[in-house]
Amino acid sequence: MSRIDDLIAEYCPDGVRHQTLGEIGEFIRGNGIQKRDFRDSGFGCIHYGQIYTYYGLFADHTKSFIDPNLAEKRKKAYKGDLVIATTSENEEDVCKACAWLGEEPIAISGDAYIFRHHQNPKYISYCFQSELFQSQKKKYITGTKVLRVNGDAMAKIHVPVPPLPVQEEIVRILDSFSSLEAELEARRKQYAYYRDQLIRDCPSIRWIPLSEISENCDKSRKPIKKEKRIAGKTPYYGASGVVDYVDGFTHEGDYLLLSEDGANLLARSMPIAYQISGRNWINSHAHVLRIENANLRQLVEMYLNSISLEPYITKGAQPKLTKQRMETIAVPVPSEDYLSRIVEMLTKFYALTTSLTDGLPAEIEARRKQYEYYRDRLLSFDELAV
Repeated sequence: MSRIDDLIAEYCPDGVRHQTLGEIGEFIRGNGIQKRDFRDSGFGCIHYGQIYTYYGLFADHTKSFIDPNLAEKRKKAYKGDLVIATTSENEEDVCKACAWLGEEPIAISGDAYIFRHHQNPKYISYCFQSELFQSQKKKYITGTKVLRVNGDAMAKIHVPVPPLPVQEEIVRILDSFSSLEAELEARRKQYAYYRDQLIRDCPSIRWIPLSEISENCDKSRKPIKKEKRIAGKTPYYGASGVVDYVDGFTHEGDYLLLSEDGANLLARSMPIAYQISGRNWINSHAHVLRIENANLRQLVEMYLNSISLEPYITKGAQPKLTKQRMETIAVPVPSEDYLSRIVEMLTKFYALTTSLTDGLPAEIEARRKQYEYYRDRLLSFDELAV
């Protein structure tokens, strides 16, 4: 930290001026791009929903394009601008920002804002993640089911604005905490290669739809509003795991749950398939599958967590995996002679890439907590007295 201390002593020894975002830049609302406008080539664009599922803090290329003639009439982000998704169904994702670092301009959809400024774009993107920003953002959120923050409200949020050399050093430090993410992605690709190799080498593999190897038990699901839940010892499951503990149960036995909706279906920051046993209460955000063979249930869990489900997910602001589409997902099923052997080998390697307590993910989780600590510390400057 000595380098940053030296820079602070040199450039801002008496503190840093806190300014509103409206003082250091302007907010420009995107307009009129639907997912049906996408094409394989043309003018690059970003739809606001993709900021939740595809883009990180920074981006220099797009995955989507629109007709150049349509792009002429659309608002555009240029290198250094932030692209901000301003609507979501949860507070955490409202105002999720991505700094555009590409050389070419991109068109921006409605429900997204462009923030144009003259600061270090990565620094400003980190500011949007900070606890200081998040705590201010909450008081400007409007709506009930769909939450939003508009440009006029974001313009009132203040952030520390140190001199550019200090911003650049902060970016360098915070960027270094992200290096393990690339290693995790490499390990995931390694796992996918190993998984596919095992499947190719197995002489008895059959690709069978989920509907033929599982019994769907969705009909017994029952959502309960938070204020109506009776506290108890039964895990209450949603799309990505336990969300509460209640009295009573909807299912008893061994099941595989699979997320039905939510941004995590595409973002995959948490597993989308997980096993449960005993008595449980399951709401309507997770599909419930009964697979009697324990080894097969384990294989299906690992396989679904390691592949992309994007081809099966309905396109919309809220990703959804319907029962009809889910049941068409084909799973590689070996003969009983090979099943236990393949599951044993995949489980060992799967643990390395997905365990919360061992292997690389544990190291990344520790690094992420460290990163969040330093991010908020580095952005907590003494405010300059004026």
